[in-house]
Amino acid sequence: MFLENLTLLEFLAILGAVSGLVLALYLLDRSKRKLEVSTLRFWAAAQQIPDRRHRKRIQQPWSLLLQLLGLLLLLLAMAQIKWGSRAAAVREHVLILDASAWMEARGRRGTLMDEARAQSLAYLRSLPPSDRVMLVRAEAFPTPLTGMEKNREVLEAAIRGVQPGSAALDLAGALSFARRMRTLTASNSGEIVFAGAGRHAGGDSLPELGGAFRILAVEEPEENLGLRKVALRRSTKEAGLWEVFVSARNYGPAPRTVTLAAQFGHAPVASRVLTLVPGNEQSVTFPLRTQAAGWLEIRLLSQDAFPRDNRVVMEVPENRPLRVAVYTRDATLLRPLLASNPRLAPRFFEPAAWTPKPDADVMVIDAFAPPSPPSLPCIWIDPPETGSPVQIRRRIKDAPLSRWRSEHSLGQGLRTADLRLDSASIFQAAPGDIVVGETPEGPAILARPSQPKLVVLGFHPLRSAMRYELATPLLFANMFQWLSPESFRLWEMDAGAAGSRVLSLDGEVAAADVKVVDENGRRLPFTLHGSTLRFFSATPGTVRVYTPSGEIVQSLSLPEVPEKKFEVPRNARRGVPRSWPAGAVARDLWQILALLGGAVLLLEWLLFGQPLKPAWRIRLGRLRRAA
Repeated sequence: MFLENLTLLEFLAILGAVSGLVLALYLLDRSKRKLEVSTLRFWAAAQQIPDRRHRKRIQQPWSLLLQLLGLLLLLLAMAQIKWGSRAAAVREHVLILDASAWMEARGRRGTLMDEARAQSLAYLRSLPPSDRVMLVRAEAFPTPLTGMEKNREVLEAAIRGVQPGSAALDLAGALSFARRMRTLTASNSGEIVFAGAGRHAGGDSLPELGGAFRILAVEEPEENLGLRKVALRRSTKEAGLWEVFVSARNYGPAPRTVTLAAQFGHAPVASRVLTLVPGNEQSVTFPLRTQAAGWLEIRLLSQDAFPRDNRVVMEVPENRPLRVAVYTRDATLLRPLLASNPRLAPRFFEPAAWTPKPDADVMVIDAFAPPSPPSLPCIWIDPPETGSPVQIRRRIKDAPLSRWRSEHSLGQGLRTADLRLDSASIFQAAPGDIVVGETPEGPAILARPSQPKLVVLGFHPLRSAMRYELATPLLFANMFQWLSPESFRLWEMDAGAAGSRVLSLDGEVAAADVKVVDENGRRLPFTLHGSTLRFFSATPGTVRVYTPSGEIVQSLSLPEVPEKKFEVPRNARRGVPRSWPAGAVARDLWQILALLGGAVLLLEWLLFGQPLKPAWRIRLGRLRRAA
């Protein structure tokens, strides 16, 4: 005998509260009532009654017992008491449905997901109506879709709604979750059932399942080729050049020869023939030259059972060089310096051709004061005192450039020894200004982050001793990168599978300088050990990793196809059972108890209750007395 709706403690708590309330009502004194009498003589007799105190006692114990018995029967009916054993009467099963990416592969009977759903529905219909089932969707994480449910319509609708994901199966996690769920239930006579292919990513060891485990296996295809990784990186040697890396794998038992084709903007850009050995990967690289943005499509020209991993589409951003408008009277000084950087596209103009907003990204103003202020980020070289964007304190001769502020990106990596300037302007730094290089007299190179940004040099580096220093091209590179960070930022994009991702950064960075966000701008948690960054994303999409040196884009669009297969235990049950042994029947008693409880309360009312007088009788009595 067991309670279906309440536990024993809950039942006793409710019964105790109700019984205490009824008992308290019986111990209370009867309330005084107003009486109408014919003469005042009765009041004199009443005043002679001695004042006696009696111990409180129940005046009608049989009425109390009948009420408590009736309430007990009604509470037992509400708790839905049943005759029999819970463990013997109800079997509770956990059904794990494989929803990994591989379940989208096509077999002889449609997709593997279709076959797994069909077997799950058949298993569900083979169970007795009293059995309860919990449905768990297994992918990167086990996700319960229902509780221990007896309603077959709810379970069937949940099974039909399961669709394959993009991550690999965490089989160890799903089986461990199912074992924990069975230990929390009142019955241990059910099964753990797994329906699917069982290809998993490995990792943790599988738990011991015992004999209460059933496998509903699906027939997998043998031949499959797929893309494992596609990487796109911006070249540092040439503007408009991308380096493309592609890796493909043969999952089948026989060697295959396949063509790899790449298109950009629906135009073919590369084609390679790959000979794939069974169980191995092959990688190829090819260049992509374009400055325009567009879509890059990588495709394996192969017909196999799992076409989802044969195609990758990546969005390629614009990759044009930084356009620099140089206004100078002597272009021969700056031309070799600026032309040596492949990320720059300089154009030279005479000062007479000045315009505050040319068709460029950055401007260089060489040793003159323009008639109107520039509207773009710019580099001022040795500006005259009249027209300088920064106040000049004084002009000095033969001064050493004694210090570089390497704590800022503008001065990063700059080193000079015994460098003396023939002449230089010393600037007056305002609040918020960045000092890059200074002499004992004050700053000679100053940056101002106001909009538009500007960097001012108080001397001409190519007309001084600095033209022989290696710090000169690095200084210009730092200035252009600070003025237009996106043009010099390292950019790479990887196409892979959702799930756990591991990235190798360029050198060690602080965790506070790293940001990982998804395509909706939400931050993702990550761990950083040295130069190794790890994060997890369970759903397909685009994840961006921002570091001080650049941006890494992770396009989680490829499905993950692991090769490790589930080794079914020898004592495991297989397939859908033909029939189940009939379990012990638990009989419902709540209907009988509800009728008995109501009958007991009715009997108590008839024996001890005092029916209220109808209102019309009271009014009629008052009219007779008035007459």
